[in-house]
Amino acid sequence: MYRHVYNVYPDRQNRKSATRRLSHWEQVLATAVTQAEARPFAWGRHDCATWAFDLRRDLTGGADHAALWRGRYRTPRGCHRALRRLGWRTLEEGGRALLGAPLADPRLAQRGDLVLGGAPEAFGVVTGARAVFVSPEGLVSLPLSSCRLAWRT
Repeated sequence: MYRHVYNVYPDRQNRKSATRRLSHWEQVLATAVTQAEARPFAWGRHDCATWAFDLRRDLTGGADHAALWRGRYRTPRGCHRALRRLGWRTLEEGGRALLGAPLADPRLAQRGDLVLGGAPEAFGVVTGARAVFVSPEGLVSLPLSSCRLAWRT
């Protein structure tokens, strides 16, 4: 049905991100985690991918990748439709299209890096030996070892 694959950076498949973090990124990360704890989950506005990619933008001053899907769905089914419209069958395909190749081992991820993990799988952000994920149950913290993929921010 949807055959077009949206790859924002086709030349970034095998090279490290040139993105640099802002000088005050640690404060931005701490504030974002605190605010996420108090904010209710909302598909397409405050969900795993939207929060993680918004935080990546805020940490680096980089591209607003979440603008591709922000506000375009309100349900899990709508989320899957939005992925397909962008040409991605899975969150992993979206991560690879937007961020390039993941790290060789997710345990190499550092604070502020994006990860894919959990069950069901979701985007999250590394806070140390753990990663946090926005979910319908609230902000969930999982050990970094439970994450399957990671990308440097």
